[in-house]
Amino acid sequence: MKRGLITWDKAELPPSVFEARLVRARAALAKHDLPALLVYSDVRRSTEGRHLTNFMPYWNRSLIVIPRENGPVLLCGLSPRVYPWIKSVTVFEEIRPASKLVPTLLQLCAERGWIKLGVLDLAGLPHEIELPLEVSDIKLDLTDEAEIAMHRRAAQMAREILAAELANGAGLTDYQFSGRLERAFRWAGAEDLVLLFSTGDSAPRPARGSMLGDQYSVAVALEYRGHWVRITRAHTSDEAAKMLQDAFAAAEKVSGGIFALHVEIKYGGGRLFHGDTCYNGSAL
Repeated sequence: MKRGLITWDKAELPPSVFEARLVRARAALAKHDLPALLVYSDVRRSTEGRHLTNFMPYWNRSLIVIPRENGPVLLCGLSPRVYPWIKSVTVFEEIRPASKLVPTLLQLCAERGWIKLGVLDLAGLPHEIELPLEVSDIKLDLTDEAEIAMHRRAAQMAREILAAELANGAGLTDYQFSGRLERAFRWAGAEDLVLLFSTGDSAPRPARGSMLGDQYSVAVALEYRGHWVRITRAHTSDEAAKMLQDAFAAAEKVSGGIFALHVEIKYGGGRLFHGDTCYNGSAL
């Protein structure tokens, strides 16, 4: 569950970052001779919209329209009472209520004389978003120095809290330890959080919770300012910890953008895990 109010720290992520990203998006539009770019966004698929406009929805679907000549427009079904907040944390100056996304989009297109659009990741557009327009699939590189820096900060937060708290789970149930970890991550600024535990032994998992003993692994998937990372660490012996680190180092040659890399070993009759979020083959 996302924590309460999402804010925009403009010292941490300046408006100039989004200006540069929109310039790249408009260059792609010019290359394909298109008047605007359409970006779909919901709570599951928000990375593209967040990267371009800093918009991170709670539980709502929306369409982001980036014209080639003017400022971005948000079409969403959220109540107008939250529009001032949305404008305070995004680059949007215009927001249109859209309980029905496609009719509102078509009205905007008619007003501006658009008969064709670019769509970011056309294949990933939900099937119910049917567009009676000429559309072109547009690809954009969503990795820049600011993006990497934000993921790195989120990863560092996860590593530091796990390093400080990992040993404290011994003797607790997984849900007791989960509560302790969640408090630490929420206070540090995590907006969303998923915690997974492995007891590190071969015993079957009880119906309600597992006791964490001498060895266990904790996987943290964490969202900070809309940037997700996944970090996994094991509480175990020095020998097993080195085995995990060696296995990770051997696998760390994978390349290609920002991705999560995880390894496992069999040790003491069970399995242990170690992982990190990487960029082009190296941990952030």
